Order: sequence, then structure tokens, then C-alpha cells
Amino acid sequence: MTYPSLPHDHGQNAEKLIDHIPSAESFNTLSDIFSQLGDESRLRIFWILCHCEECVINLSSMVDMSSPAVSHHLRQLKAGGLIESRRSGKEVYYKAVDNDKTRLLHSMIESLMHVTCPWENPS
Repeated sequence: MTYPSLPHDHGQNAEKLIDHIPSAESFNTLSDIFSQLGDESRLRIFWILCHCEECVINLSSMVDMSSPAVSHHLRQLKAGGLIESRRSGKEVYYKAVDNDKTRLLHSMIESLMHVTCPWENPS
């Protein structure tokens, strides 16, 4: 295959990479996911919801935030496709979506923070 010439040759064969660069749209999607988790409160809420299904009131207590503030973060996480909800009577319960993307994000969070998933080493 003939690769386009780059303006500068740094001896790294970067031309071969050009055909494999993901589209700007793909990076935009990833950027949106990271921006969802760019807020420490949303990150904490997402981590909790990776481990259990919870209502706003309990989440508010767990993260020491007002219910309206938690609801705001939940709306953003839900719009980003990271969590889902279900209604039971008057109560709405939230949990992380069970897919490869959220499992990988959950794993990354725990790896980067050196936190062990509570379900991996039950006490």
C-alpha cells in the first residue's frame, strides 16, 4: 500500500497509521463519555451504580448531596447512556447499564484509583 507523505519524516513510519486513525466522530463520542465522568460527583455516583441499584434519596445520603443535585447528575449520566432507570410505584431506581462500555469504565475507575470492587473480595 502506498501511504501519503507527511510534511516531516521523523523516522517513525507514521504514514502507516493514517489509515487506522478513528474518525473525529468516534473521538467525539469517547470525549462525551469522558466528560460525563469528568465531574467528581458524577464519577462517584456512577461508581456506586456499577455496584447496586439505588434511588435518589439513598444516593443523596451516600454522597452527601441534595436530592436535586443528585437528580441533575443522574440526568446527565442517563443522557450519556451510562445508567438506566426503572420505576417501582413512586420510586425510581438507577443502575449502570450492563454493557461492555460501562464495565470497562468501571474497571478503569477502580484500576486508576487502586480500589477493589466490593463484590470481588467479600468480607
